Parts: sequence; C-alpha cells; structure tokens
Amino acid sequence: MNFNADQFTATQQANIAAVADLSQTAFAGFERLVELNMAAGKAAVGESFANMQALMAAKSPQDLMAVQAALVQPAFEKSVSYGRHIADIANSTSAVFSKAVEGKMAESEKAVKSLVESSLKNAPAGSDAAVAAIKTAFEASQSAAETLKKVAKQAADSAEASMKAASAQAEASVKAALSKAKAKA
Repeated sequence: MNFNADQFTATQQANIAAVADLSQTAFAGFERLVELNMAAGKAAVGESFANMQALMAAKSPQDLMAVQAALVQPAFEKSVSYGRHIADIANSTSAVFSKAVEGKMAESEKAVKSLVESSLKNAPAGSDAAVAAIKTAFEASQSAAETLKKVAKQAADSAEASMKAASAQAEASVKAALSKAKAKA
C-alpha cells in the first residue's frame, strides 16, 4: 500500500469535522444542563417564598406540621424529575458520542483490514504459512474485539438497568414513608 497524500488529507479533514461535530454535541449537552439548572433555580426561588408564606400562615403546631408534610411530597417529586432530566441529557449526549466512536472504530478496523490484506497480497513466494498465521491472528483479534464490545455494552446496559431499579425502589420507599407520615398526622 502506497502513501497517498490526498487520502491522508481527506482523512484528517474528516477527523477534524468529526471532532467539531462532537464539540458541538458536548456544548449542546452543557447548554441543556445550564438551562435545566436555571429553570430549577428560578422555580426553587419562587417556591421558597410561597412555602415560607404557607409556613408563616400556620396558626398552630399541628397546622405547621401539616404544611411541612404537604411540602415534602412535591419537593421529592421535583427532585426525582430533576434527576431524570439530568440522566436524559447525559444519556442522549453519551449516545451521540458512543455512535461517533463506534463509527470511527469501524472505519479504523476496515482500514487496518485493508492494509493487512494489501500487505499479504504482496508477500514473497513461499510465505504461505506465515500469511495464513497472520490472517488467523488478525481474525482472532477482530473476534476478540467484537466480544469485548459486546461485553462492554452488556455491562453498560446492566448498570443502567440497576440504576433505574434502585431509583424506582428508593422512590417507592420514600413514597411509602410519606404516606405513613401523612396517616399519622
């Protein structure tokens, strides 16, 4: 395989374009986080004043306890919603990055395969055994890489499922505790 300056330049330009796209994706994700935090902060300030007014309006300790109990559930729900929004932003941004990395890895694997095949075509006569060994080793490395990709994806999927299950369980536990607290009040 001969060195081709045009191919090299085209590859570098494609890589620069890919990095520029990923930079835009990263900034878009960051922008979404900033917007979420600004909205949450603005809502929290408004709610704080409304909550203070409700607490100040309580006439007795029982009224105060009832107001406090009534404020816990919405605060918990907003907290859960905020966490879900952050997870959604992180997951969508991560998915774009993962897709880009997978695409670049596929391109690299294809280029390496092409290079190996091209090099082996030009092997000297009588080197059939060496060529066969190199092909076998290359195919084994490709198979191992595919297996590792599958294992990594399964691990990521399992971790995500575990986090969702733990979050759901925690949410159910808090809701049950709030229901018991309301029943006692």
